[in-house]
Amino acid sequence: MSEDERRPRRPTPTGLGKFDAFVGNVDPADVSEVAHETAAVLVGTGRAEHDPELTTRLVHLVDELGLSTVAALWSAQPAVSLPGCLWRMYVLREWVQRNPVELSADYRSGLAHASVSHAVAGASEPPDPAAMVTLSDAILTGVFDGDLAVALERAAAFCRVISIGRAHRADDHDGVDDTLASAQTRSAAALLSTAQDLTRCAAAWRNGRLD
Repeated sequence: MSEDERRPRRPTPTGLGKFDAFVGNVDPADVSEVAHETAAVLVGTGRAEHDPELTTRLVHLVDELGLSTVAALWSAQPAVSLPGCLWRMYVLREWVQRNPVELSADYRSGLAHASVSHAVAGASEPPDPAAMVTLSDAILTGVFDGDLAVALERAAAFCRVISIGRAHRADDHDGVDDTLASAQTRSAAALLSTAQDLTRCAAAWRNGRLD
């Protein structure tokens, strides 16, 4: 037996390869099955291995595979499901990574009206753009290296603070830029809906019903 054969292999998220294989025109039933399988493999592997390097790779999954690849499998899954909640968690992180300045402004605006959600989210002070990026990574890390329900609740709380802040900022644009105000109001409502979905996912996980 060669030295390479004897050397223990590092654990890898074995479900990753299925993302690329199933992108494209596939039977919706197959997509659903593989979506749930890959979500279970990623979460199960990440939580079982206690490997910081693997956890980092899982947090940066979208960086490695691309958002469209992940979307092809997970985005159409039910909100209260493992692939559905993972999709929302990854989209949230990607959104923060791309718009930390804007989201920091939203967060600061919402902070005064959502102190409890701020405490649950766990953002550092001051909630500047760098703090937003750090928080989004920390929340997603908790999926694989912590209490998954807590990670989901932190993400939900983060969405609530942003939603409230964005709604207040939309009010500031009323009568000045009605198009922007309307867009921000719709975005705030969507964020609140996401927060509610993530809260339901946390409850389902605690009850052993999130799959």
